Amino acid sequence: MAMSVASAEGMASLSSDIFYDILRRLDGPTLASAACACAAFCSISREEKLWENVCSSMWPSTNMEDVKTLITSIGGFRKFYADCFPLIVNKGAIEYQWNDYLEYAEEWTEAEYYGDIDEIESISPSDFVSIVDIRYKDKTICSKVLWGIPNADGFNGWFYNCPFRIDLLTYAARADDNEGEVLLSVSDGLPPILSMEKERKDGKLWRELRDGLRLSWIVVNKKIKQAANLASWSPLGGQRHWPTDKDFVIHFGSVLSAKEILPCQVVECILIMKFRVIHTEGEGVQTTLKLTELSMQLEDMEGAHVNGRNSLLILKEALSCCRSKNYSEVLESCHLYSKVQSELKEEKMRNESRIDRLCIISGIAAFLTLWYYIL
Repeated sequence: MAMSVASAEGMASLSSDIFYDILRRLDGPTLASAACACAAFCSISREEKLWENVCSSMWPSTNMEDVKTLITSIGGFRKFYADCFPLIVNKGAIEYQWNDYLEYAEEWTEAEYYGDIDEIESISPSDFVSIVDIRYKDKTICSKVLWGIPNADGFNGWFYNCPFRIDLLTYAARADDNEGEVLLSVSDGLPPILSMEKERKDGKLWRELRDGLRLSWIVVNKKIKQAANLASWSPLGGQRHWPTDKDFVIHFGSVLSAKEILPCQVVECILIMKFRVIHTEGEGVQTTLKLTELSMQLEDMEGAHVNGRNSLLILKEALSCCRSKNYSEVLESCHLYSKVQSELKEEKMRNESRIDRLCIISGIAAFLTLWYYIL
């Protein structure tokens, strides 16, 4: 007991500058835990500069001056971290049933399915900001900020009725943005590849790429002052050698609620990252990959792309949805969605097969009946 009192007195005798110097070296989760340790830590941990350093370390794109101004306007770096560090969790797919969906979908009018005009008028594409960071083995290889949603200027434009998709590498997010190519090489930690034939056999480059990549795609709504990370941080899956033998497609994403927006009630936010091998080892050139695609799109349970109008509504709702710091729980919700989606496709194929057989049998019966009356 005496030692505890002495420790407390020792802590009290330390200056706040020393406490600050200690806390500024911590990462986000550790800083949040330290804030619960004592009153002094709790008070100092409210300093915005500490959380600015944490955000800057985790998301280098937040170093940009206009992004700092944006974060300050929506509540500060501490709130920004609290909103964007936990990942989106949605287990709504558990309640999803094919038969219920089929019956429910028939009750929707065209106007209801494609969105409420009055509601969508309160959402402007210019309210959204995308803050994107890519890491490979803890090294940042790409940081981009996209202000607004490209080609969405006007309610009567094609954006609201066409499939929603953002190709981040296609658009210049900032006038002073560095539009240089995003490359990965052996110096970044990639294994040397002598030939693509060897890579097709052992898949070493694919495994290193899949295990080492991390993606953060934060969406901010300036009007409602909310933000959320739509990425799964680690890849959910991918495709080797598609569409060519030198391409690698990595999938990230999350499951978003679409209640009262779409009949399926939940949709998948799909974030696609594609790398292409532009050099293999040899002749003094290192194995090098180039980032050729970085995009976002929303798909419903049947794999159909969600249009721009409904996508804005879904993104707005996603900024206030349930989140978790437990990454395994996030993965579980994504895998659950994939499982239910697969079951839906299988049920749809079985239904179509039954209809095909019924049509064949009906045709044969009609043919035999006709011949019976003829003969």
